[in-house]
Amino acid sequence: MSDLMDALTVLEKEKGISKDVIVEAIEAALISAYKRNFHQAQNVRVDFNQDTGSVKVFARKNVVEEIEDSRLEISIDQAKEMNPQYEAGDVVELEVTPKDFGRIAAQTAKQVVTQRVREAERGIIYSEFIDREEDIITGVVQRQDHRFMYIDLGRVEALLPTTEQIQAENYKTNDRIKVFITKVEKTTKGPQIMVSRTHPGLLKRLFELEVPEIYDGTVEIKSISREAGDRSKISVHAEDPEVDPVGSCVGPRGQRVQTIVNELHGEKIDIVRWSNDPVEYVANALSPSKVLEVQVNEEEKMTRVIVPDYQLSLAIGKRGQNARLAAKLTGWKIDIKSESEAIEQGLYDPNQQPEEEPDSYDEELED
Repeated sequence: MSDLMDALTVLEKEKGISKDVIVEAIEAALISAYKRNFHQAQNVRVDFNQDTGSVKVFARKNVVEEIEDSRLEISIDQAKEMNPQYEAGDVVELEVTPKDFGRIAAQTAKQVVTQRVREAERGIIYSEFIDREEDIITGVVQRQDHRFMYIDLGRVEALLPTTEQIQAENYKTNDRIKVFITKVEKTTKGPQIMVSRTHPGLLKRLFELEVPEIYDGTVEIKSISREAGDRSKISVHAEDPEVDPVGSCVGPRGQRVQTIVNELHGEKIDIVRWSNDPVEYVANALSPSKVLEVQVNEEEKMTRVIVPDYQLSLAIGKRGQNARLAAKLTGWKIDIKSESEAIEQGLYDPNQQPEEEPDSYDEELED
């Protein structure tokens, strides 16, 4: 048992597990072991001597005038024979250490220490990853079943649900993969870490990592709308009028955004300038389409957007995707009409509005 005490000292230094806490746990476990192995129902106290490593078991009995349960009580006459100072209501301790209790004590202590070390390591891992919720991390694909892809993060395995996977992506065992940590929970089996490839937060963190101006706060990401694996829109803003937020995200010769596109295996990314003015913001959000006019209904938070006839299909996008993403990005409902239809319905006068192009960058024009 002296070796155990040396081990506890090392654990306290290396794992930060208090020796006193482990000793208390060992004593509690030894009480259970004593009662289980020796079929005793009496109240006992276990003394674990930290200096010598010896273990002693003491039965605790109440001093009473008349004994009703000899396992729990001792008569006042018997108590006074041991010490004349005892009175009714006192507690007497009698050593009842079994002969072979040392072996049981050693096994029990080892089990307790192993369990506590495991719990401490789980606690350390949980503390490490709870601080990384909504962060990006690189792991290695271990295996996959019908529910999850299992990602090795080093000290723990993360779960990537099938619903959070990009359908067009195919990963093999030992492939490296960047994932977004969505949730960290404590469970009986240790910390459970849920990750995603489809979460908009993944796109946000990729831009923060790739664009120094976003990381240092010069450029702010205002909103993201994403249909993972296919197309995303991101709106950015800079308080400093000298800073071009869209250009900062695009990077020299488009290198910054291309790095992110490559990481997302070709997902198209539209970067647009945010504006507090819904007219400007909605026009920008419909990139890469040109916009002739944006009419705003503040009460219903709705906009009517007039686009050139040849730009109608581009503004709406394949299966309505461009308009859908723009609406989600801006928070405004968007009704798109072609120029000729708007003129015919008396909704637009081409002689009153100058044509303006939205301030934006689109990673790739739709066909």
